[in-house]
Amino acid sequence: MRPTVHDIAAAAGVSLATVDRVLNQRPGVRHVTREKVETAIRDLGYIRDVAAANLAKGRTYPLVFILPASDNSFMHGLNAEIRQAVLRSPAERTDIRIIEVPAFDPAALVSVLEGLSREKPCGIAMVATDAPEVRAVVDRLVRERFPIVTLVSDLTGSLRHHYAGVDNIAAGRTAARLLGRFLGPRKGEIAVLAGSMLVRDHRERLEGFAAVMAEEFPDLAILPVLEGRDDPEVAHRLVADALGNAGIVGIYSLGAGNRGLIRALKEKAADRTLTVVAHELTAHTRAALIDNTIDAILNQDAGHEVRSAIRILKAKADGLAVIAAQERIRLDIFLKDNLP
Repeated sequence: MRPTVHDIAAAAGVSLATVDRVLNQRPGVRHVTREKVETAIRDLGYIRDVAAANLAKGRTYPLVFILPASDNSFMHGLNAEIRQAVLRSPAERTDIRIIEVPAFDPAALVSVLEGLSREKPCGIAMVATDAPEVRAVVDRLVRERFPIVTLVSDLTGSLRHHYAGVDNIAAGRTAARLLGRFLGPRKGEIAVLAGSMLVRDHRERLEGFAAVMAEEFPDLAILPVLEGRDDPEVAHRLVADALGNAGIVGIYSLGAGNRGLIRALKEKAADRTLTVVAHELTAHTRAALIDNTIDAILNQDAGHEVRSAIRILKAKADGLAVIAAQERIRLDIFLKDNLP
């Protein structure tokens, strides 16, 4: 049977109020009395249940999610998952706020983080733009004891506490293997559509993709990356222009902007000679899988990422350990045959 605060009080010969003051590091306890209580805690092997203590005290955790504001179906889905978490707030004792910043804009992200440093929330989850000025402010906030989790896209070399997202190098490698195997003995060029090389997830996906292509599919040449800013209209224009190249046999869409990609494919590649691998299962990419416009989708569970970020921020606020296996975000591969 686990020892309780009553056992500590009895062993130390003090009141429950005194035990509570020692556990919560509050003043008003003589040094000799504090030592008696701490000795009793060690001798009894008492482990404090911080979550239960916070529940009893009715503690609420103010959390902030920072997302890019863009016409991006995946980010819309991520936003929807956070709003679902807001609905669960009474049960989870959270107070969640969403702040949107312009996509791929380090200065805007820094400005928001600087403002939050004055508000002092219990934790911050953010889709990171990987830039030195963002890293600098994140490191300063962590040193000032702000729990920070990066979401979907990580921040290179920063002091952030945790990354809630898939292994993007592995995702890029997986995309290359799928595309290469689908194409078989065909030779030709591969078009790559990204959002921006300012975000680490896109750079890492490209790194993994290029490595496998060079190692195992040397007859497939990767063309210069098209940066569509995750904007469907920009993506449509870039892909439509690229498809004027008769040598293209495959496309890897490693970011968002897939609505524009799909529209360009339907306009230009009705004969389905192209093999296409993309990221994120949305209503649009689901329909494109079903009608054979896209061959495979690599997906990350936005809901799992949001729930993971909340668990980690609460644990960090309480000084508790994180269960690594619980927070591992899985990379799913969907074909038209195994859609959920």
